[in-house]
Amino acid sequence: MKGRNCQMKTISEIKQEIAVCKESEWEMLFDAYSTDNRTGVVNMLENLRKKQAKLQQEIARIEVMKKYEYQYGSDGLVCGIDEVGRGPLAGPVVAGAVILPKNCKILYLNDSKQLSERKREALYDVIMREAVAVGIGFASPKRIDEINILQATYEAMRDAIGQLSVQPDVLLNDAVTIPKVDILQVPIVKGDAKSVSIAAASIVAKVTRDRLMVEYEGMFPGYGFASNKGYGSQVHIEALKVNGPVPIHRRSFIGNFVL
Repeated sequence: MKGRNCQMKTISEIKQEIAVCKESEWEMLFDAYSTDNRTGVVNMLENLRKKQAKLQQEIARIEVMKKYEYQYGSDGLVCGIDEVGRGPLAGPVVAGAVILPKNCKILYLNDSKQLSERKREALYDVIMREAVAVGIGFASPKRIDEINILQATYEAMRDAIGQLSVQPDVLLNDAVTIPKVDILQVPIVKGDAKSVSIAAASIVAKVTRDRLMVEYEGMFPGYGFASNKGYGSQVHIEALKVNGPVPIHRRSFIGNFVL
């Protein structure tokens, strides 16, 4: 609908039309209302153009982040590996392993630390729904104390790989090479910002661990686990000094705060 016909619709009606319009239909909207000179319509179309530009920019960013998936995809299934929780005083270290489909179209994947909690939660649901396979591995605080955080991290990563429903052919790892794994590994420094698969693994691991720490808040109140996620916040450290450790504390990490 062009020209005078489009002006038969009120600005409110056009606003509603834009709100429910699919991305694939945006160009038709631009064409339909290109001659509508009402300020409200002009502004709405301008805002939609900006939204379209941002979307195209995001699609281009994600395409760059598929570099390693394209490079190693001919070797078979590519799996991203990442972990969270190496630094906290309490809670487990958690690893994620994610195999995305070759034609993956998930946008906004990134290093989980660069995303808001709301965005991570939303992406977690999309990843769990669309991934070929997802594995999540854990190493407990007790295990961290027994074998040190680095070895416990490797153990959690091996656990995550073992939880996958299909065997990957290539592992894209965030910076490390995992011992005792007989699969081709590609360590990528800051890989969670360079590979969609590693970014997805980072998000899965982060959301899983954060949810677990919120549960621990209910079990061990007073340490602020829901907000600090086990890291050494002032509230957490003061609670340690006053009340001592609880079972999820890493004894090898808290020597400076308890007798």
